[in-house]
Amino acid sequence: MSLAGARPRAAHAGVRIAVVVLLALAAACMLGLLAAAASHAAPGGPSLPAGPATPSPAPAPTNGPLSIQLNAPDNGPSAAVVTLIGITLLSVAPALLLMMTSFTKVFVVLAMTRNALGLQNVPPNQVIAGLALFLSLFIMWPVVNDINNGAVQPYLNGHLDFGGAFSAATGPLSKFMLAHTRQEDIALMLRAAALPNPATPEATPLQTLIPAFMVSELRAAFIIGFVVFVPFLIIDLVVSAALMSMGMMMLPPVMISLPFKILLFVLVDGWDLVITSLIQSYRGG
Repeated sequence: MSLAGARPRAAHAGVRIAVVVLLALAAACMLGLLAAAASHAAPGGPSLPAGPATPSPAPAPTNGPLSIQLNAPDNGPSAAVVTLIGITLLSVAPALLLMMTSFTKVFVVLAMTRNALGLQNVPPNQVIAGLALFLSLFIMWPVVNDINNGAVQPYLNGHLDFGGAFSAATGPLSKFMLAHTRQEDIALMLRAAALPNPATPEATPLQTLIPAFMVSELRAAFIIGFVVFVPFLIIDLVVSAALMSMGMMMLPPVMISLPFKILLFVLVDGWDLVITSLIQSYRGG
């Protein structure tokens, strides 16, 4: 009985001790919070006003990566302006090549020669375009030299501004186009635009001269193409008549005439004749 009574007493004593410890800890926490609140609530002395800050000097201007100089030290155009003009010319180069050079006429004649032979994809379009491009460069080389000497180099050296260089560059091109443009085509474009006739052909504005030049080039290209087509058409007629006379109506005449047309074109140096006629057509101007 004594042991059983001692155990509940010990348990009650332990509970009382734990409660006392918890109350002591709670009291300590409350005292700490009150001390912190008192320290924060204690008024402090007024702070003295700070004096005005000394302004820092402005940084010296530096040439950053975005600065663009329109003129170089030698009064010529800067590299940025030249690069911008070059990119602009590259973007409009295909249109200039088609409208203001001999490329259109040369390409049309070479394509019609291929069709006259009966070859659809031989030579391919890339070869025809490349040959037309280099032939146009060969034909236009005197004009390119005049533009370079009269407009590009003076502009790069600072002797001409952009407007003067543009006027100097359009002079050789206008002269070349006038030399190979029919007066009838110029009159046609002037009537279509309801513009008065210029005093001289040299006074024709570019917006009228360029389409007139293209119409004249297409007309000349079709004339040369017709001359190229005639001998091959004769071969086709002869082969068709021979097959009809032999009763071979189911055999396509193209299969028989194509080798003869290629043989004739090789024997007469057809490419040399076509290219020579194209170059000679610009010699008169």
